Amino acid sequence: MSSIIKQAHPWLDGLVAYDPGKPIEETARELGLDPEAIIKVASNENPLGPSPKAVEAMKEAAEGVNIYPDGGGYKLRTAIAEKVGLQRENVVLGNGSNEIIELIGHGFLNPGDNVVAAEHAFVVYKLMATLFGAETIEVPDPDFVHDLDAMAAAITPKTKKVFIANPNNPTGTMVGQDGIERFMDQVPDHVMVIFDEAYYEFLHEPPDTLRYVSEGRNVVIMRTFSKIQGLAGLRIGYGLTTPEIASVLQKCRQPFNTNAIAQAGAIAGLLDIEHQQRTCDLNDEGLEYLQGAFKEMGLEYVPSVANFVLVKVGDGDAVFDLMLKQGVIIRAMRGYKLPEWVRISVGTMEQNERCIATLKQVLS
Repeated sequence: MSSIIKQAHPWLDGLVAYDPGKPIEETARELGLDPEAIIKVASNENPLGPSPKAVEAMKEAAEGVNIYPDGGGYKLRTAIAEKVGLQRENVVLGNGSNEIIELIGHGFLNPGDNVVAAEHAFVVYKLMATLFGAETIEVPDPDFVHDLDAMAAAITPKTKKVFIANPNNPTGTMVGQDGIERFMDQVPDHVMVIFDEAYYEFLHEPPDTLRYVSEGRNVVIMRTFSKIQGLAGLRIGYGLTTPEIASVLQKCRQPFNTNAIAQAGAIAGLLDIEHQQRTCDLNDEGLEYLQGAFKEMGLEYVPSVANFVLVKVGDGDAVFDLMLKQGVIIRAMRGYKLPEWVRISVGTMEQNERCIATLKQVLS
């Protein structure tokens, strides 16, 4: 073994890199399929694509890519702040909201610290904690819903962060305002609470977490343009927090961490309310169809408020492989300690119908 490898942090030995949903191009190449004949309902992407206004803004921005982007993201941060009723100083941009998790780690985590998360929450929380030498305390989530009282009880003097994914990926469940308020009343001052609200815009009655930022609490709210905006390929997200925490996160990010095309597309998409509403309407219709089909098929599923459904199929890996061969990409959940389950994203109705038809064929 090279001597340099021995110098790597010992806590990285067991770290497994994040495994994203299988790309359409890779599937087509491996199986010899026509990419146009493949549907991907694996990664909770927007089946309508980006806003046409965002596409036009990105085309225009592409003509100026010989110039460095606005490193401070002045226009986008201002637009976000106006949208949510905060100030620009409350907004931190990230290369996807995932980068906000990393910035928090750089700024506030040390080896020997711990973070608290639900057992079946987004795997990147644990991955990032491990990256900084911190332990993750995974709290059981009965019925796949965050048990905030148990999470509050799990906090120790070494706890630096608590992650609350709301709605949660991959379960599609959420916690309401009363539970959040009860939890926040119990959080000690040395702990930062991170609300991951990547699917916030799909909620009909979202809880109010912005109040905690306005009150100056140790809170970071993460949101993204990958889902409702359909801009996943641009990697653009943001954090909402106090000016004091934001100033620390700004010191931790790379210069020009969000590119000019992403910033332009995000601003235009943020303002296209019509496209967002069309996406929500399509999602509501798709959720009803998928969950109705699972019920009809006698499959156990977790009722979802996001843009995907977690469903129990027996052998998740086998179902994934068989559906993949039919040109339908879903997401197996073994990496979330749910080997009998798969996660299926809402697509267009045509995609939803094909997915269900393929699933019936595979399970029969």
